[in-house]
Amino acid sequence: MNALDTIGQLISITLVFSTALIFTGLGGVFSERSGVVNIGLEGLMIAGAFGAAVFTDQAIQGGMKHGAPWIGLLAGLVLGLVVSLLHAVATITFKADQTIVGVVINILAAGLAIYLTKSLYEGSGQTTTLEYVFNPVAIPGLSDIPLLGKGIFTAYPTTYIVIGVVILSYIVLYRTTFGLRLRAVGEHPSSADTVGISVTKYRYIGVMLSGALAGLGGATIALTTTSNFAHNTISGQGFIAIAAVIFGKWNPLGVAGAAIFFGMAQALRNWAQLFEWSHHIPNEFFYMLPYLLTLLVLAGAVGRSAAPGALGEPYDPAKR
Repeated sequence: MNALDTIGQLISITLVFSTALIFTGLGGVFSERSGVVNIGLEGLMIAGAFGAAVFTDQAIQGGMKHGAPWIGLLAGLVLGLVVSLLHAVATITFKADQTIVGVVINILAAGLAIYLTKSLYEGSGQTTTLEYVFNPVAIPGLSDIPLLGKGIFTAYPTTYIVIGVVILSYIVLYRTTFGLRLRAVGEHPSSADTVGISVTKYRYIGVMLSGALAGLGGATIALTTTSNFAHNTISGQGFIAIAAVIFGKWNPLGVAGAAIFFGMAQALRNWAQLFEWSHHIPNEFFYMLPYLLTLLVLAGAVGRSAAPGALGEPYDPAKR
């Protein structure tokens, strides 16, 4: 294998791992831009992965076959959105502590998903391996470009989708009235309320968008990387996505770049196995690398990233 092929493989694997992080990180952007801290991204990803695996399996058994992964992807989105409603109701309507609610969402989603998996699959801690999942799609012509062709233009459908979602998210946040209002309730909710913008409405929308996108992130992992759902399917990806949100300064383009950085850290684990020298390094080192980089990035980002002004503060109209 020549050098160009190995670099192309690294790019390809990086995009595989980055896609779920980008989806989830964008979800974190919408929630936190509206002023609601969402520590529960891990739980939302778990819900999405569980929903995708189970509904894809049911669709396959129903004869859908090649269309089944798309049903699973939609199911992951919907389930993530539904679970995010719990977060929205608790933090926006009842003004509960946002960090604590996020932790509860993580614990609840993990426990409930495993319980339901065991109930549906005769005590097994994981779903059956899916026969039909997403496969890489090559773009004619572009996939033949040296280096980039195999790395970028031969990718899973979810990777192409997330590129569009990144661009759309940036346009929505910075080029539309909706985005301006969403950012306003996250920066100065009292001022937004004064001019007639519903803080509650926009915060609900922000949190629900975070659930839908994080659900897509979890579904992406189940339908491209693991081909099933188990207790370790997500394995902290939601927390890495939170780091990407902070490192990317709550900007969709920045978050995408940060997610690609963290995705490459995970890709190195697989890519290094192509070389003889990696056999002399304990596998544990490669497994801990993404999490170590997450800690280092967060430590370096503290004090340098300006969070939305009202992030984490429940809005009380009486104190306007």
